Amino acid sequence: MEEKISIGKWGELEAVRLLRSKGYHILDVNWIFLHLEIDIVAMDGEQLVIVEVKTRSTNRHGEPEMFVNKKKQSRLVRAANLYLQHKHLTNEVRFDVVGIVRANNRLTTQHIAGAFSPYGG
Repeated sequence: MEEKISIGKWGELEAVRLLRSKGYHILDVNWIFLHLEIDIVAMDGEQLVIVEVKTRSTNRHGEPEMFVNKKKQSRLVRAANLYLQHKHLTNEVRFDVVGIVRANNRLTTQHIAGAFSPYGG
């Protein structure tokens, strides 16, 4: 279990590095409210971006970003709404996913901007 946590935290740091290199402004990492968590909250211009990071040591069972299922999407939408309320923001929100695979000393990253819609699309 400890290895999962450490690779997950490592993946979040890699995702922050990737997003910053693309010009995103990072607002929060691991924002938690009640039982909901957002891995990364960033700004891309005027758009608030909620980022889910999935890190794996192998893609044997599929690419990591494929594991952001409907239930996880629903939780992220609820968390985003709470974030907006808590921070008194009215920005448009986009949901991104960053998938990271670190295997055999190789790093593969996949950033999917607008990975899903809060309306189920």
